[in-house]
Amino acid sequence: MSKKEQGNAFDAAIFKRLLGFAKNYRWQFFIGAFSAILLSLVSVAKPILLQKMVNDYFEIKDREGLLYYSILMVVFLVSEVFLQFIFIYKVNWLGQNIIKDIRVKLQHHMLQFKMAYFDQSSVGKLVTRLVSDTETIAQFFGQGLFMIISDVLKMFVVALVMLWMNWRMALISFIVLPILIYATKIFQMAIKASFQEVRLQVANLNGFVQERVTGMNIVQLFNREKIEYNNFVKINDKHKKAHVKTVWYYSIFFPIAEILSSIAVGLLVWYGGMDIIKSGNSDAGQIIAFIMMSQMLFRPLRQIADKFNTLQMGMVAGDRVFEILDTNSQIAANGEVEATHFKGDIKFKKVHFSYIPDEEVLKGISFEVKAGETVAIVGATGAGKSTIINLVNRFYEIDKGEICVDNQNIEKYTISSLRKQIAVVLQDVFLFSDTIYNNIILGNENITLDDVKAAAKEIGIHKFIMTLPNNYYYNVKERGVMLSSGQRQLIAFLRAYVSKPSVLILDEATSSIDSYSEKLLQKATDKITQHQTSIIIAHRLTTIKKADRIIVMDKGEIVEQGSHIELLDKNGYYKNLYDMQFSQDIV
Repeated sequence: MSKKEQGNAFDAAIFKRLLGFAKNYRWQFFIGAFSAILLSLVSVAKPILLQKMVNDYFEIKDREGLLYYSILMVVFLVSEVFLQFIFIYKVNWLGQNIIKDIRVKLQHHMLQFKMAYFDQSSVGKLVTRLVSDTETIAQFFGQGLFMIISDVLKMFVVALVMLWMNWRMALISFIVLPILIYATKIFQMAIKASFQEVRLQVANLNGFVQERVTGMNIVQLFNREKIEYNNFVKINDKHKKAHVKTVWYYSIFFPIAEILSSIAVGLLVWYGGMDIIKSGNSDAGQIIAFIMMSQMLFRPLRQIADKFNTLQMGMVAGDRVFEILDTNSQIAANGEVEATHFKGDIKFKKVHFSYIPDEEVLKGISFEVKAGETVAIVGATGAGKSTIINLVNRFYEIDKGEICVDNQNIEKYTISSLRKQIAVVLQDVFLFSDTIYNNIILGNENITLDDVKAAAKEIGIHKFIMTLPNNYYYNVKERGVMLSSGQRQLIAFLRAYVSKPSVLILDEATSSIDSYSEKLLQKATDKITQHQTSIIIAHRLTTIKKADRIIVMDKGEIVEQGSHIELLDKNGYYKNLYDMQFSQDIV
């Protein structure tokens, strides 16, 4: 939403779009709307009955008449309570089902985003959109839209009845309405801008907390507790001030509305009393009924201001959610070829790529990986090694050039089938808060526990898993914190192996682990790369001596290619890297 639109009390486009989600629940929508209409009619019967009781039965002390009208009053009260129950239940049921649909749609949309979108977006803010903002949209329906419809109908019916009963007294009641309506409009416009700020500060707070909790080890390792505490105090203070500003507007508006309502009641009593004394056109029952109806007229108007703000908050939240839904950051899914199995031939043809425009990471590289071949890619940090993995899996779109698998441009394959045939083991292994078994199969019901055990035995990590409590059903907790770095790598190797991919990619998979885990990983690597097209991104050059070919990269370009022995004989870039690392290992 633009800054020009932030002060608007109502955004018709967002309102219409939110209502569009109610199409799947038409009957519930109509039941809620119909119960609101009935409520407005039933509620106005009470003052009419009260007038009748006071004028016709109080003075003559008619007990039977009082009993009859009392019973009738109870019937209307019970009917009102029942309709209120139906109304509240249906509109809130509608709101919860709609946000369920919105969350599903939003989650599905986000799952298709390029990695570039997540690189530039705060996780905390995305979580706020998916959780907090969608919950606010539920209030748009449950506490905002239908409540306003109900109150407006009630006010309309009450106003008509007042004019019908005594148009002069009705006009007396309406005297303060223009002032109250104007004050309500000013309040709505001011409070919407405040709610915009509240939602922004909530997102900032969520993002800050999420990052610090995730990186708590860095915070404590570098003694940043006090610094981060002070930063949190500042952000939290901004959050508080945004909320206090809304409280300020509320504290001004509601006393004004209450004063105006009291003035209207005072004018009614004064005019009605004077009319009884002078002409006798009015009566006590009518005055009581008008006092009661004036409250029914002004109270909803005061509440409408509050509920309209709920409506506005829902639209603000809807705008934020729609901003993500309208974001076109998906990889172009134009491919129609289903990849059932790859031979494993991979070709990069003059591939150019940049994460940031005009700052190329890959500068027209070309190379080939033949079926069944193990190719290692080495180079200094920032050379573009890991970028190759991202491009093969189509996490990013290339700028120029072509990437082919089995002589077919990867853009012609469906993304899901392409990624299904490629297994990746990353240096930073991500495990979900779940069992080892579920982290391995990742929801693939075709992979049984026996399959997992057999695969684990083949690559030599079954014994390690059996030493854990509950074995394959050991819960590794969030991000796998219950396992060491090496153990997480072993689980990642098993996850890749059991999926039986056509192409295997290992990205720095044996760096930063202990020697025991490295031996297990090296054994696993030898097993799963056997007769398998494999690309190994390596930091430790000693782990890639057995590679069929080694590609050496520097600053986004390929500078050397060959076997380990061939590259050492060239006495070039690779030899320098190897000597440097070998001397460091000795030290």
